[in-house]
Amino acid sequence: MTVSPRRNRPRRDETARLDSERVRQGVPSVQQWRDGDWQVRGISGGASVKTYRCPGCDQEIRPGVPHVVAWPADDRGDLTDRRHWHSGCWRARDRRGPVIQRGRSAPRHG
Repeated sequence: MTVSPRRNRPRRDETARLDSERVRQGVPSVQQWRDGDWQVRGISGGASVKTYRCPGCDQEIRPGVPHVVAWPADDRGDLTDRRHWHSGCWRARDRRGPVIQRGRSAPRHG
């Protein structure tokens, strides 16, 4: 009986699929902040296809804008705990106070 050698490397089409998935979804990392550890994933502009509201500034993140997605790194959260942030808002979140969320019909001041 002849046994074929085992492949140690992923096939080329598998590698391309994995690389395109990483580009689309970003590579997650764990970041430590005062309020705990967070899984953070960068989203490229090309992979951003929906509009989100940044919890750091309460402004929209429009499709095509690079940003980050963050969620608690431990088991205290689930997929509904993911939040999309402007990259700058995420980096500055320890230096800012809480953002007061205004209603959609509330007038803007300032």
